[in-house]
Amino acid sequence: MSQPPPACPVCRAASVAGFGAFDGQGYWRCDTCGARGLNPAHHPRPEAERAQYDLHENHVDDPGYRRFLDRLAAPLRARLAPGAQGLDHGCGPGPALAAMLREAGHPMAVYDPFYAPDPAPLARRYDFVTCTEVAEHFHRPAEEFDHLGALLRPGGLLAVMTRFQTDDARFGGWHYRKDPTHVVFYRPETFAVIAAQRGWSCEIVARDVAFLTVPGA
Repeated sequence: MSQPPPACPVCRAASVAGFGAFDGQGYWRCDTCGARGLNPAHHPRPEAERAQYDLHENHVDDPGYRRFLDRLAAPLRARLAPGAQGLDHGCGPGPALAAMLREAGHPMAVYDPFYAPDPAPLARRYDFVTCTEVAEHFHRPAEEFDHLGALLRPGGLLAVMTRFQTDDARFGGWHYRKDPTHVVFYRPETFAVIAAQRGWSCEIVARDVAFLTVPGA
């Protein structure tokens, strides 16, 4: 059986323990932040990740996909100042969210390690960063959240959408777990810990949507 990581990849706590084995893969749990995740030995390699992502059919003009993204976009638009500048981090092959926010008057940059790998947008800072259906893919979440926070201007907002894990008893059969590229799973309290550790505020604005705000100047 594979071993859990020596510390929580999300909050860096040393309270990581084995959670169980499902479909021949071992999972860990953190009692500090509530996260659950796949043991590192089972993380997919980049080429396997890309092959899985290539199966997605998320088109910019797909009305259903836009309705799905609007769970994050609608409360975000309500909070943004006119002309606020953003980055869609992990935009995928069809950056529909960036298009939606541009249509609302917000200049948008995009970055994705597979589909938009130009690092230039990562050298700037933004009023907001969006991260939709991306955080569950993070192999090193704590480092990723540090990096995302560094992309924000004072008072900036990090908008995250990922399916929240709830009932441990149903984890084994949960469809979200069965995606081979999903390696870490969050609860609302997980985001509260992520924010508190960095001096940010946290608000759960909709089902599976967390807004993390960095302090102002």
